[in-house]
Amino acid sequence: KLEGLKTIAVTTNGINLTRLLPRLKEAGLNAINISLDTLVPAKFEFIVRRKGTSLSFKATVLILAGMCLLHLQVNCVVMRGFNEDEVLDFVDFTKDLPVDVRFIEYMPFDGKYCCLEVLLGQK
Repeated sequence: KLEGLKTIAVTTNGINLTRLLPRLKEAGLNAINISLDTLVPAKFEFIVRRKGTSLSFKATVLILAGMCLLHLQVNCVVMRGFNEDEVLDFVDFTKDLPVDVRFIEYMPFDGKYCCLEVLLGQK
């Protein structure tokens, strides 16, 4: 309810999104970034280190089907030897849906700097 605030967005892997979405929408959420690096259930569970693939896909499909009336963006980090073979699958999965897909280059983090500090030019 801040004056001038136009967008309230969340970035999520979608695991708890189905359960939380009604309250988030009520709070003013109008955009979602879903981190989805694979469409293969076993790979997804490996990435998030827990069960929950079906919930993530369910939330994604709910949003993509337009039931939530939110702007949706899918972020996919492409990693050689892990999911680069799925790029066309992502394109095919989203080609007829109201979603922006971003393929992001994998950038290893060596732990020397906080990402925000690097963005701000501080070390």
